[in-house]
Amino acid sequence: MLYSRSALRIGSVRGMFALCAVYWSQIQRSRLNLPPPSSFPMSHAGPSSATPASSEREPAPSPAMKAAQVHVIADHELQERADWIAIEEPLEIRAAGPGQEAVSVAVTMRTPGHDTELAVGFLYTEGLIDSLDQLQKPIEDPARHRRRRGVCNISLVSLAIPFDGSSLKRNFFATSSCGVCGKATLEQIAVRAPKVGDGPLVARSTIIGLPDELRKAQAVFERTGGLHAAGLFDSNGSLLTLREDVGRHNAVDKLIGRAFLDGDLPLADRLLLVSGRTSFEILQKAAVAGIPIICAVSAPSSLAVSVADRLGITLVGFLRGSSFNIYTRPDRIDPRA
Repeated sequence: MLYSRSALRIGSVRGMFALCAVYWSQIQRSRLNLPPPSSFPMSHAGPSSATPASSEREPAPSPAMKAAQVHVIADHELQERADWIAIEEPLEIRAAGPGQEAVSVAVTMRTPGHDTELAVGFLYTEGLIDSLDQLQKPIEDPARHRRRRGVCNISLVSLAIPFDGSSLKRNFFATSSCGVCGKATLEQIAVRAPKVGDGPLVARSTIIGLPDELRKAQAVFERTGGLHAAGLFDSNGSLLTLREDVGRHNAVDKLIGRAFLDGDLPLADRLLLVSGRTSFEILQKAAVAGIPIICAVSAPSSLAVSVADRLGITLVGFLRGSSFNIYTRPDRIDPRA
């Protein structure tokens, strides 16, 4: 490609470097037989490449994702493409009773979306609220706080009763991978939960069908490959509610928060399926909600098994294909059906 003399006489070193950079980029693209950047489709090495042709022309299909330019090495070639990535942002959860100053309860790293459910679910599963009539009015929209303050999304839960924050020796800080980081003592980790009820008897065929049903409903994961999911099912294997988040514990809080707001607790005849492993915290949250059967596509931790055994929860792990492990209470699953 040729440039005119007037273009080359810009009169500044910066201009010369800019022209050289453009020229070198075009030479490299010619050597690699690559089209211009604008012609690359949105694509990634994750579950699906069914994405818009240009991140600049196509708005994000969900507030849980955004576009990014990535370099992909495939078949010994370097390509530049647009891709969707899952969003991780902080959310501060605050609570206040009538006439009280708002108390900061937790900061959690989460994927935007269903923040009302997340805030309420977190307060409920941490034992800070226990009934729907304790909520005074709708929770504030976190986006309003983001625009006004420009620092952190804030979800304020207004209560009809005084909020006792004395037990909060130190604010929770929940990352996307760990929801109990920052609790002041080990004793604060354990939230009291009664043993779950008898629960339903579920067929083996129903259990092995859960992962496929969950996967088909994971719209954001389909685009990004970067989110965990939690699904609530009935005893026949029908998916009732699905939530996705960068943190698996956040996805569970969103599910439970939805059930809390709908007045559906306890979830005594429901099944919970989580993508990935099961931890102590997920078992604890599910126990507070009264869920009798918890399944995961990966392994449970030792503490998860201990909690399941103590609270009478059926815990299933390595749910893949036609087989799975049952760690506790196998009597709720019919192996012949």
